Amino acid sequence: MLRCCTGPTPAPARDPPLRVRPPPPPLPPECRVADSPAPTPIHPQPARVAIAAIRALRPKQWVKNVLLLAALVFSQSFLDLHAWLEVGVGIASFSLMASCGYLLNDARDVEADRKHPRKRHRPIASGALPLPLAWVEMGLAFALGLALAWWLSPAFFVVVILYFITTVSYSMVFKHIVILDVMMLAACYLWRAAAGAVAIEVEISPWLLTCTAFLALFLGFNKRRGELMELGDREIGQTRRNLADYTHDSIVEFQAITTSGTIISYALYTVLASPTPWLLITLPYVLYGVFRYIWLVNARREGAAPDETLLRDVPILVTGALYGLTAVVVLLLAPHLPTS
Repeated sequence: MLRCCTGPTPAPARDPPLRVRPPPPPLPPECRVADSPAPTPIHPQPARVAIAAIRALRPKQWVKNVLLLAALVFSQSFLDLHAWLEVGVGIASFSLMASCGYLLNDARDVEADRKHPRKRHRPIASGALPLPLAWVEMGLAFALGLALAWWLSPAFFVVVILYFITTVSYSMVFKHIVILDVMMLAACYLWRAAAGAVAIEVEISPWLLTCTAFLALFLGFNKRRGELMELGDREIGQTRRNLADYTHDSIVEFQAITTSGTIISYALYTVLASPTPWLLITLPYVLYGVFRYIWLVNARREGAAPDETLLRDVPILVTGALYGLTAVVVLLLAPHLPTS
């Protein structure tokens, strides 16, 4: 028989006791890193908001208001210091009212601008300028612009009001209607040209208005061409409805018509209605400036923002300066130049 030997049951194996390492010695003071501060919520910094508020005024666009100087120059009033003061106040008033219109337009189109490759960086669309502050800024610009206009003269005040009504009408209605959108933009240029004459109380020349109208239409249709070249078919429908109604062929036709009208109207003015027919020698500057701008739009695709194109292109800036200098010299010497 097998004998079953039983003995005492062995005790279960136990884990070795855990050894707790002593804490490391403290670092010397020169090696210690300061504790990071607790994260704080991000709020718009006042300086950044102020910069965004200035950008929202679009000061680059104020260059358009230099058109108020046209009546001062071609009426030969450029030696009158008081006339310069009046035109300067007029330019300030128009700049503020124009900025008011830009703020209104950006506030209304904020969602569409956020889908645009270039306009999404505007202060309101990007969120750099809160919308409530934009409305406050618009109110201040409106009040100050009207105050300057009234200080200048009641007649100038009326012109400024009509200009602002035209701007608002464009933003709310006409910017979505093909062809009429550009015509309303041209009307804003006409108000600027007329305002320059009203500011210094000289007769509004119909030739000045004619040349201004063709030049404004020229810039407007080239702007539409630049926008078509900048955007794709899908982006056109998302950013502005009426751009889809423009075609390449129609824009080319509009370019040709307004280019011819701009050059011919200015040439006829210099010969038939200017203080001296010697002003015709400024026509080459006009020809080069117009042709150079068309080249920039078609070859470099820079027509979507006319203000940036005109201020950035050195040949156009030099041409404009030479044109102004030549025109002033010719008008100063007009009494001493032969007329036949």
